[in-house]
Amino acid sequence: MESTLTARDRVGVQDFVLLENYTSEAAFIENLRRRFGEKLIYTYIGSVLVSVNPYKDLEIYSKAHMERYRGVSFYEISPHIYAVSDNTYRAMRTERRDQCILISGESGAGKTEASKKILQYYATTCPVTDHMSTIRDRLLQSNPVLEAFGNAKTLRNDNSSRFGKYMDVQFDFRGAPIGGHILNYLLEKSRVVHQNHGERNFHIFYQLLEGGEQDQLSKLGLERNAQKYHYLVKGCCPRVSSINDKSDWKTVRKALTVIGFHEEEVEDLLNIIASVLHLGNTQFGEGEDGETQITTESHLTYLSKLLGVDGPALREALTHKKLTAKGEEMIGPLSFEQAVAARDALAKAVYGRAFTWLVAKINQSLAFKDEVYNSSKGSSSVIGLLDIYGFEVFQHNSFEQFCINYCNEKLQQLFIKLTLKSEQEEYEAEGITWEPVKYFDNKIICDLVEEKHKGFISILDEECLRPGEPSDISFLEKLEDTLGGHAHFVTHKLANGKTRKAVGREEFRLIHYAGEVNYTVNGFLDKNTDLLYRNLKEVICQSDNQILSQCFHREEVTTQKRPETAATQFKNSLAKLIEILMSKEPSYVRCIKPNDAKQSGRFDEALVRHQVKYLGLMENLRVRRAGFAYRRRYEAFLQRYKSLCPGTWPNWQGRLADGVATLVQHLGYKAEEYKLGKTKIFIRFPKTLFTTEDALEARRPALALTLQTSWRGYRERAKYHRIRNAVLVIQSAWRGMKSRRKARRRRHAAEIIRKFIKGFIYRHYERCPENEYFLDHQRFSFLMTLVRNPPKSVLDKSWPVPPPSLTEASEHLCRLCMQNMMRAYCRRIQPEWKKQMEQKVVASQIFQDQKDSYPQSVPKLFVASRLDSEEFNLKVIQTLGNDKVKYGVAVTKYDRRGYKARPRQLLLTSSFAVLVAEAKLKQRIDYTALRSISVSSLTDGFMVLHVPSEDNKQKSDVVLQCDHVIEVVTKLATMADKKNKVNISQDSIKFAVARGKEAVIDFTSGPELKVAKGKKGHLLVTAPQLNPR
Repeated sequence: MESTLTARDRVGVQDFVLLENYTSEAAFIENLRRRFGEKLIYTYIGSVLVSVNPYKDLEIYSKAHMERYRGVSFYEISPHIYAVSDNTYRAMRTERRDQCILISGESGAGKTEASKKILQYYATTCPVTDHMSTIRDRLLQSNPVLEAFGNAKTLRNDNSSRFGKYMDVQFDFRGAPIGGHILNYLLEKSRVVHQNHGERNFHIFYQLLEGGEQDQLSKLGLERNAQKYHYLVKGCCPRVSSINDKSDWKTVRKALTVIGFHEEEVEDLLNIIASVLHLGNTQFGEGEDGETQITTESHLTYLSKLLGVDGPALREALTHKKLTAKGEEMIGPLSFEQAVAARDALAKAVYGRAFTWLVAKINQSLAFKDEVYNSSKGSSSVIGLLDIYGFEVFQHNSFEQFCINYCNEKLQQLFIKLTLKSEQEEYEAEGITWEPVKYFDNKIICDLVEEKHKGFISILDEECLRPGEPSDISFLEKLEDTLGGHAHFVTHKLANGKTRKAVGREEFRLIHYAGEVNYTVNGFLDKNTDLLYRNLKEVICQSDNQILSQCFHREEVTTQKRPETAATQFKNSLAKLIEILMSKEPSYVRCIKPNDAKQSGRFDEALVRHQVKYLGLMENLRVRRAGFAYRRRYEAFLQRYKSLCPGTWPNWQGRLADGVATLVQHLGYKAEEYKLGKTKIFIRFPKTLFTTEDALEARRPALALTLQTSWRGYRERAKYHRIRNAVLVIQSAWRGMKSRRKARRRRHAAEIIRKFIKGFIYRHYERCPENEYFLDHQRFSFLMTLVRNPPKSVLDKSWPVPPPSLTEASEHLCRLCMQNMMRAYCRRIQPEWKKQMEQKVVASQIFQDQKDSYPQSVPKLFVASRLDSEEFNLKVIQTLGNDKVKYGVAVTKYDRRGYKARPRQLLLTSSFAVLVAEAKLKQRIDYTALRSISVSSLTDGFMVLHVPSEDNKQKSDVVLQCDHVIEVVTKLATMADKKNKVNISQDSIKFAVARGKEAVIDFTSGPELKVAKGKKGHLLVTAPQLNPR
């Protein structure tokens, strides 16, 4: 908490005890307002938590926040509901004493939400098992069920608890929740039959109508329209924007299942809820003889069915009453007003007792049943949660407000007593002199209400039970006669002139500790008697509804003893509650609502001042500040402020008390400003603490610099040592690993060498353990050689020599490899190149090893034509017509007589070849007429085209000489399909010069190419021989 003292000017103080002007109500409210403006809704008064409803969700209730407050000292961090929860829980664990948390405040102040947050904290942070998880879920799910049946929308709160609730949460020796128990107080049953304008009935009615399935509503005889039910329209507020009844209905149905309600029980419970609505719609009228009778038969039929009673008997009980006089029973008719009152009384009784049964059923599901576990581990501990109505002051206050305010008087009395007691015990434990504190003791008001024979409740009961016809006015007169002289009781008759104007003739005023309240006396007797006619009880006692049969006992009808009045029952239950709370160590949560409009961020100072007054917060602060404003244990005080004294900084080695004494002496504390106890220091004035805190704030920069310097040095030294140690460890590990690796490699190498040598020795034997490694190595080496150095192309014939065992496999692999390379080569080849290769293959088939000039032609590519397009004569092209020239080449033609050389062009088409001289076609040779082609085996370029001599169209065989003879012959043989008609002669070639006449070309080798006419008329060709055979 001290950590935010320096921000007190902006956010106020976190503990009202530290207010300098603690007696000023204005200063108190200003501190609340300042904190509320900063969204700080929690503030302490010592150990009391003051909570202001923010009317919006704040991000301060997550699991991370729970963990932040878990196990932390109460004053170490900012105030929170979790801090109170955790402090109570730890006190229960360490001191083994039962604890309780008292939550109070007026409607809309956030009491119910505070109790939910406490339960959620315990459910989340406490240890849990499977069984305990079930109990935890039931504890949490009991809230929506009780809210549905016991909460309603009021003018001040959309989810106002209309009953008081005390819940005990039972923990085992490990601190895990193992059970629970709920006590309920003073359910506002009158709300069942009447609501003020702008208010609603209990939530469950609207949830059933909005969320129930249509089949279920039809079975209950209900319609999905709240406007059609008399008990739901009196407040003129069937719908509320902040409430989703349909969604809440699903939550309630799920919660009933988790808690352990059987379907039959849920059905009976809903039958009761529906019966209340049908009761409200049951109307009365006058018969022919003037008697009262029921005019809505349909609702009566549903009533008898839902309540499980006889219809005629119920009709009789609603319109007649049974009287007993001198031992004789008489039945008399009810007037219209009496019948309506009887109907409403039945509705209130049925709903009220069903609610009591509901609480008992929840208690049954929460009860801890493991007796063996319980007896073996010792008794469990308990934390109680009291969520009870705060002090209420309305424009019209009735019996319910009287009981509520009486309850708050008792709790205020307990609060002051326990606060003073805890203060006195702390002082005595620390050896500090206790100075008696003056405070307002409200015992005089409590006695006014509960004193025997003379108190308010005794007078009320006496008036209710006396013979005759008592009335609210006669009760008021009796109060004036009996309590007329009491300082805290005023009526119109007893008041002075000024006060009389503020008190009505049918009102009385009680002066409570929190202020004056006027109560309207009308209805006090009826609400206190809570009368239900005997014949109605007799009918309900015979109900087939299992819940009603448990709520209405037959002994009630037969006994002659008058039941306790509502006020007496409430007084007795309140006395038991006070007894329970006195047996526990209390913690307090005081809830305040900042405005009546339920708007976030709005702070109504007048409204807050009113709540501060009736919650007794100023009185509590005055008691807490009567002695010393601040107290802390020595170790906490010394730990926080030791840096302000050279004698205690950085560490104090002696007794803590001596260290604190040295510190306060150095700070210059005066004797009247503090006291040293046995384990704590007590500081009287907040100003002293604030001065100390300001000195600490001024000292912090120097402390931060010192700490930073020390921390950096420590961090770097630690980092150096860590790195050095890590390096040594890494080096040692690396050296060891390297040596082990080396040793393993050596052992493995030696083993491999031994296997290899032994395998080499036995390499010629059949496969055996001695040579299998060597043989496998040979195979592996051969295959890896193939992988690393495969043949690079189809022309590469290299292949490694295989070991004997892989000879056959090597042949297969070689064949497959060549096939694969060939397929790959063929897939890659282009159409032009394919054509080139086909021509080269033809040339190879014809000339390989036959003609000397062939090897020189292999690397040279064949071309599409040896003549450019400009060299073709246009007249020749026109003459050829549709026959396209496929190939053209310049040649030399030798005449038949004289062998005169004449330049010509040889043009090849798809069906014939022609010799062209300038623009003339000299000779056409059809491919079909071409008999063969002759060439020599030498390097000359001569070729002879043999044609039939019988053909008149052909002159004779044609002798041609060309520089590209192999290309020309190949193309011509391919086009003419004469590949097998190419003759290669060694010495001479005969050819026809005329019909019946032949000539000869003789070929000889020489140093250079020569062409001449020989002696015998032969053509002599001399060609250099490059490749002698």
